[in-house]
Amino acid sequence: MYLPTYCSSSSILRACRIRTASTLSASAPSFSSVVASRTSAKRDSVPFSSLSSVSFRSRSFSSSLRSSALRWSHGVDWRSPVSLRAQIRTASPVLERLERKIATMASENPFKGIFTALPKPGGGEFGKFYSLPALNDPRIDKLPYSIRILLESAIRNCDNFQVTKEDVQKIIDWENSAPKQVEIPFKPARVLLQDFTGVPAVVDLASMRDAMKNLGSDPDKINPLVPVDLVIDHSVQVDFARSENAVQANMDIEFKRNKERFAFLKWGSTAFRNMLVVPPGSGIVHQVNLEYLGRVVFNTDGILYPDSVVGTDSHTTMIDGLGVAGWGVGGIEAEATMLGQPMSMVLPGVVGFRLSGKLNDGVTATDLVLTVTQMLRKHGVVGKFVEFYGEGMSQLSLADRATIANMSPEYGATMGFFPVDHVTLQYLQLTGRSDETIAMIEAYLRANNMFVDYNELQQERVYSSYLDLDLANVEPCISGPKRPHDRVPLKDMKVDWHSCLDNKVGFKGFAVPKEEQEKVVKFTYHGQPAELKHGSVVIAAITSCTNTSNPSVMLGAGLVAKKACELGLEVKPWVKTSLAPGSGVVTKYLLQSGLQSYLNQQGFHIVGYGCTTCIGNSGDLDESVASAITDNDIVAAAVLSGNRNFEGRVHPLTRANYLASPPLVVAYALAGTVDIDFEKEPIGTGKDGKSVYFKDVWPTSAEIAEAVQSSVLPDMFKSTYEAITKGNPIWNQLSVPSSSLYSWDPNSTYIHKPPYFCGMTMDPPGARGVKDAYCLLLFGDSITTDHISPAGSIHKDSPAAKYLMERGVDRKDFNSYGSRRGNDEVMARGTFANIRIVNKLLNGEVGPKTIHIPTGEKLYVYDAAMRYKSAGQDTIVIAGAEYGSGSSRDWAAKGPMLQGVKAVIAKSFERIHRSNLVGMGIIPLCFKPGEDADTLGLTGHECYTIDLPAKVSDIRPGQDITVTTDNGKAFTCTVRFDTEVELTYFEQGGILHQDERDSTMDASENFIPFPLWDQENSPKLFVQLHACLRSRFRPTSYMVELDIQIPTTYDPFAEAKDSGAPGAKEYVHIRIQQRNGKKSLTTVQGLRKEFSYEKILKDLKKDFCCNGNVVQDKELGKVIQLQGDQRKNVSQFLVSAGLVKKDQIKIHGF
Repeated sequence: MYLPTYCSSSSILRACRIRTASTLSASAPSFSSVVASRTSAKRDSVPFSSLSSVSFRSRSFSSSLRSSALRWSHGVDWRSPVSLRAQIRTASPVLERLERKIATMASENPFKGIFTALPKPGGGEFGKFYSLPALNDPRIDKLPYSIRILLESAIRNCDNFQVTKEDVQKIIDWENSAPKQVEIPFKPARVLLQDFTGVPAVVDLASMRDAMKNLGSDPDKINPLVPVDLVIDHSVQVDFARSENAVQANMDIEFKRNKERFAFLKWGSTAFRNMLVVPPGSGIVHQVNLEYLGRVVFNTDGILYPDSVVGTDSHTTMIDGLGVAGWGVGGIEAEATMLGQPMSMVLPGVVGFRLSGKLNDGVTATDLVLTVTQMLRKHGVVGKFVEFYGEGMSQLSLADRATIANMSPEYGATMGFFPVDHVTLQYLQLTGRSDETIAMIEAYLRANNMFVDYNELQQERVYSSYLDLDLANVEPCISGPKRPHDRVPLKDMKVDWHSCLDNKVGFKGFAVPKEEQEKVVKFTYHGQPAELKHGSVVIAAITSCTNTSNPSVMLGAGLVAKKACELGLEVKPWVKTSLAPGSGVVTKYLLQSGLQSYLNQQGFHIVGYGCTTCIGNSGDLDESVASAITDNDIVAAAVLSGNRNFEGRVHPLTRANYLASPPLVVAYALAGTVDIDFEKEPIGTGKDGKSVYFKDVWPTSAEIAEAVQSSVLPDMFKSTYEAITKGNPIWNQLSVPSSSLYSWDPNSTYIHKPPYFCGMTMDPPGARGVKDAYCLLLFGDSITTDHISPAGSIHKDSPAAKYLMERGVDRKDFNSYGSRRGNDEVMARGTFANIRIVNKLLNGEVGPKTIHIPTGEKLYVYDAAMRYKSAGQDTIVIAGAEYGSGSSRDWAAKGPMLQGVKAVIAKSFERIHRSNLVGMGIIPLCFKPGEDADTLGLTGHECYTIDLPAKVSDIRPGQDITVTTDNGKAFTCTVRFDTEVELTYFEQGGILHQDERDSTMDASENFIPFPLWDQENSPKLFVQLHACLRSRFRPTSYMVELDIQIPTTYDPFAEAKDSGAPGAKEYVHIRIQQRNGKKSLTTVQGLRKEFSYEKILKDLKKDFCCNGNVVQDKELGKVIQLQGDQRKNVSQFLVSAGLVKKDQIKIHGF
């Protein structure tokens, strides 16, 4: 039985669903006796109010009630040789359970007693809020601040339906419950998107609207139910650099390449409610979030609550530096959150990270974050929150905190959280938030014990584990050459580099023979002599959200450039230098300080406002440089102020990629190589012929502080963000249709209607195992989403390139995979297409190919996958540890699903990627500890059968199952469905299908199906249902409409002895409306299906002794309207029971 309903959550009514058990007890008391006993009670009593609450929530069901979908909604087998009347009576226990669940729906918040006003100092109030101190529970005082945000959300949204009192108690008892890995629901306040991940999200929403229409429902019901902010920042590419007009030139090309995508997003901003799109050229999403979008505290309709956000970029965590709880999720999860679904999560442990002391002179926030990253990776924080505290906090600016929070994905934590304190308030003032807003934020957080005042005695908080760092111990460093957590102290860089040249190919090795390590390649660059060797820097980019939001390191880079210019140093012209600020504010303070001109002299002209090099949008290298690298097998280097340096990400030709602070990026560009000891070797020769050393160009902390103090002004933030949504002339000229349904262009290679909902029905597919599957790919450890998901440039010989060329797209117009994320045909072909991917089936060969096991042919991965798929053969992927690490990318799950992958077996998974696999219906499995493909002797040439239970109700989160091979091997794996919610996604075929079915049922909003044909009990049953709903919703004006519609050809009183009969689907359509302000509580419509209305009417006239007609209802189609005594009897019954007044009831039927 399915019961979609509405329950109150904040100010938004959200659709939810309860699934009840299909088991019917024949021995239970009849419903008529229950009705008789209850209708004899006092008229003004609240029916069923004494019954205990039942813990149900949307998508999170008790395992005992998680059953496969019923054949019929009633839960009755209509082909059983039992009289229909007996079956109806058998169903009574189900109906009674239904009543109890209705009694819990939309109930008043059980914590309404702590809902109180927050007074303003001068009189009046800021609003009302749920007060944590009012609970008077000493456990709350010990909770980490990050957990208090989860607690407040649970209390505010508690309705004993989606969020229960039990959930609240789990969070309050966090110290004991977190180690048990308990599940809780969480409702983020908003969703953050960037355009790479935002385009597929909007594509999915648009296709869901089409599916809604095809299923006979209202497409406009697909809309975000929480605020959604989408910042277009991932499309700008460094095609032009080292020129004054680079910004405009790159933007012109950006719009030319992405006009269709941008127009689609602009359409989405008008077609969908609650969606803000920030146009291209405005800045990097996370800096815009930090400086402008972050609320810290929401005030919605007078209700105050902490800001919280989930984003489709893993570095959404940057907002944690502002005291806003935020983290990255897959695009799939974000879409569900947008549609109002509570997010299911395991209550995390929290690592307390104590900071003390202060940074030494010349040490940057980048040095600090690389040190913190290494410490936390070693400690192990995957799936945990990290909360920073201690006296060292006062030494960190908010920009420094945001830098540390930004790299949470690199150290593996869900969040790196900095609670709000005076530093936060100062930053809010600097960035132009109003004084009244800041006063409200401080007052609310203080009143709710969420503000840290280091001038007061601190209550000791409890953490799951502890780490300490004296800031004085941080030293200058960089990270690389292939992973962000491989930190190298600057003083050890030269030695480390030579070790990398010597080491075998791996994360810290290139296997360059000794005799080749010192070779020098000479070539001509635009008519002048040039040379490269191993370690030569060919890309130096000040880029990325991690650092470009931090004035101290950005102005520090300008000071290095200034000192270098004054000493006569100059970056070699063949080094591709670029500067991509995180927002227009950066440009303003670089100009204000006078330092931008020095950066320009060194080639660091502003190239655009977006992520650029950090996400692989480096643009092409000069042909002469590219040829010198490829023809001589040079291990060229890139140095960037980013957060990701996985091989193949930054540029296909830079095999060594180092993360460094912006000032260090300039220093390495000047040196021209990473093969240097800055303490001993000069970085160049000055205009006076003397050697210039690193210390000669490196600014002091005092110099940087002075530049920040004089150049970073509040008006810069105000003026920048006052104009941010106005766009630019090119954006404003984009013409988009006003229709609510998108007009798909079948010839488009950018936007394509995805196939997820093709052939979808309302019946979920249920559990499905994997039988005789071939291994598509066999991987080792640390396969990242950069390896899996299409990213970067499209290789000229790839399946995606072939697809584009077949459709008339020239190679110069391929654009990047990221820009084509709205086209599933391109993305499916680009999945596992990374040129650096290592597939063990190829026996050491590197590249995007695999072995088609049945034939032994070597094919591109996509081509092999399609051959398996066309033959009806399942495939799986086998991997090592940390599978799916890196940026959160929904296509890292969507792509394998479209390629036909049914399961992934790995030693361990990255958190978001595992969740995304589940969201796309792919089964994630983990080898048992100490086991992997090698220890089990798996070659990948076997066929694999994954023995899942036939019913989802028989699968438990974390259950062990057996995998067998066709050569007689068997091993045990853990199924990584981590929550009941994820099992529901799997049962539905994926999260998008779950959302679509939920939304379709929401179109009928309060659809309550139950057996109709019981002359004695049906009217009383109606009365009881109305009584439940009315007592719980307490409408000020209440109207009931009863409509009978019987959508099948069926003799209701005949016994269905014919096993071939289609079975009956009789429904009573109950429409219950509350007119209270502008809110309509429920509107109920029913299923429609043609049948012999005349025959049913004949039976009704005979058995109910009433007259009637078959009429055409505008909403329901054909219905039977009954007149006469029966209708009057029901009306009199409802009125006499005191359920409604006579003028409040209108009855069609009976």
